[in-house]
Amino acid sequence: MNKADGQDTADRLSAIVANSLDTQAKTQDLARQAYQSRTQFHRLFRAVVEETPAAMRRRLLLERAAYQLGHTGVSVTDIAMDANYGSLEAFTRAFRKSFQTSPSIYRRMRDPHFHLPASNKIHFFATGSSTKGGKDMDLFDRFAGNDSWHTRRLLEYAGTLTEEQLDRPLPTVVELLPWRESNKTLRQLLENIIFTKEVWTAALSGADMDMNGPPKSQRSPQALRERLEKTDAELDRILGDIRNSAGWDDTFVDALCEPAETFTYGGVFAHIMTFNAHRRLMALDALRQLGVQTEGFGDPMEYEESVAPSNQGITIKTPCENNPADSGVPAKRRPSDSISDARLK
Repeated sequence: MNKADGQDTADRLSAIVANSLDTQAKTQDLARQAYQSRTQFHRLFRAVVEETPAAMRRRLLLERAAYQLGHTGVSVTDIAMDANYGSLEAFTRAFRKSFQTSPSIYRRMRDPHFHLPASNKIHFFATGSSTKGGKDMDLFDRFAGNDSWHTRRLLEYAGTLTEEQLDRPLPTVVELLPWRESNKTLRQLLENIIFTKEVWTAALSGADMDMNGPPKSQRSPQALRERLEKTDAELDRILGDIRNSAGWDDTFVDALCEPAETFTYGGVFAHIMTFNAHRRLMALDALRQLGVQTEGFGDPMEYEESVAPSNQGITIKTPCENNPADSGVPAKRRPSDSISDARLK
């Protein structure tokens, strides 16, 4: 078989697999379309496409699922069923193995690459998308995506701790910010990260905001994750529109300030990223002091690696359970420590 004939055969066989994504076709069904036995089809396919039919089909289905997560509002469960997985759990395991993150976290990443490594360069291609999988990430994507990604990592780690550990006074408190905010415990540090985004989201959208913050019941790691998902969705929508219209230098009036103040959109975004980076590093240090085995430093390059499956330089592991032997009395939040004093801005 000469090179031209080999390429024609590869194109024809790969097209059979690519066109089967919306069916429940098995290898023998695909072989029938190629007018070959299952064994002949498998052998020829692997020789000319450099991948087995089943492996290529699984990969294309996962790439399509990743595209749907990043570019549509279809539920994760429906995407899992569309990818021919019998359960959400099975889909999540397969997706995490391929993309090094869960489907829900992947969905929050802006314009993620959705192509998995393949020597044959055959990938899922969605109408209207580029061959890279959406458009390349710009600085907004990198900074906003990294902040959300690393914050979720911190909350996952925090979820392995006890209430006492979350409220244990930190041995070292760094007071660097020009305003006063409570940062004496890990829970307070994590709360400050989320509350900062909530306050600015309200200011940017003109919504009302309770400056006293949510009740203690809304400050568990799980509740904080839910609050993060909610505020990220709205903040990303607002700032994404500003980015797309090149409006970073435009101004708005922040009516939540007393008195009201005027800021640029770009200044606010840079402000959130700068000071949340400081808070995230403090939270990371607090986790390590509490004995949690963490990985990475929240570096944007770590995030960039995590959303580019073709570049597997960094492997992010799931936080391990921490079983502390010590105990103590949780430190209570004093009225003077109210986050309303800080405004977290």
